[in-house]
Amino acid sequence: MRNSPWSLATRRIRPEHHVIFPVGYTMNEVERVALASWLRLTHVPGVGNGARRALLKAFGLPGAIFAASHAALAAVVGPALAERVQSPEPTAAIEAALAWVEQPGNHLLTLADAEYPPSLLTADDPPLVLYVRGRLELLAQPMFAVVGSRNATAQGERDAEAFAAALGQAGLTVVSGLALGIDAAAHRGGLSTTAGTVAIIGTGADRLYPARNEALAREIVANGVILSEFALGTPALAANFPRRNRLIAGLGLGCLVVEAAPKSGSLITARLAAEAGRDVFAIPGSIHSPLARGCHQLIRQGAKLVESAQDILEELRWSRTPTEKAGTPRVFPSGRAGETAIKANESEEQVLTLLGRTPCDLDTLATRSDLTPAALLAILLPLELVGRVAQLPGGLYQRLD
Repeated sequence: MRNSPWSLATRRIRPEHHVIFPVGYTMNEVERVALASWLRLTHVPGVGNGARRALLKAFGLPGAIFAASHAALAAVVGPALAERVQSPEPTAAIEAALAWVEQPGNHLLTLADAEYPPSLLTADDPPLVLYVRGRLELLAQPMFAVVGSRNATAQGERDAEAFAAALGQAGLTVVSGLALGIDAAAHRGGLSTTAGTVAIIGTGADRLYPARNEALAREIVANGVILSEFALGTPALAANFPRRNRLIAGLGLGCLVVEAAPKSGSLITARLAAEAGRDVFAIPGSIHSPLARGCHQLIRQGAKLVESAQDILEELRWSRTPTEKAGTPRVFPSGRAGETAIKANESEEQVLTLLGRTPCDLDTLATRSDLTPAALLAILLPLELVGRVAQLPGGLYQRLD
């Protein structure tokens, strides 16, 4: 993994590292002061991440920054920013964050923490502090981004959920942005597997946005991760979402765009992923569909055209994890996504039987099986990966064994 000088400087000295608080745990005074210093640094008005990292590189840790003289600070960031760094502490905001992190399931990760996602440490603009809700251990797992239009078609949502489920079953945690449409479908697919899902949001971690995804967000908190770099209470501001997109791009081993109009936010995520050295994939669509134009644009620019999740796994040279074999009984999360996945897993042999030896389209198979198209796709894609089913032109499926 590539290391930057400032990340090494902050990680060599560990007197103020993050603690994963058990229920009922209260931070001691040393831990509170240390974490408060990180929070204060993120709240300095008019000082960007570049200047903050320059200060960390020069002084090591936030406590040393705030103990430094004006002249020493000015030598690093100039006199105007040095004066801002020495401005009064935003006490209310810091106290609110310290109270928030002591609530069960809430975490604050700093650049100096071992739990900070390693893929972000190598990014050009990693956040100093991450607000995390949910299963912190997922941030150490390999991830894959699935993004697309908020105004997705029904087929696009089915594709996103099915691709995400197949990637999750192969051991890749699905990361997306909790928006309506493709993002939400991708999270549902990820939640249907033990690999789970990570939602990167453009608001404070104490806010659930958009409101229509509130139930999904609560399920992700229970069985996945919601992550934000923005201070608590931050509303949904348009300027925050491109910043959120760079984290989606940075966390994933690659990025799949399912549906996207030209100039959409999904194309920003894809561009950032490509700039970060990640593989970009796109699902093609009809030449008459506005939501296919963004994907076709990406393909013309070098993104890899994919028709199945297997195309992605083969390009990544990714193999199914040893414990994730097709047909193996698994424990799924609670909620709608988990229930759908359980039904899909239990119905695998039934679907193969109903499919028979004659090619069959998805709608006909849905009628035969009394399963939804999304549930069927969650079954069929893993079966494709292990060579038991083939997808044919015209949306037909055929049993191979």
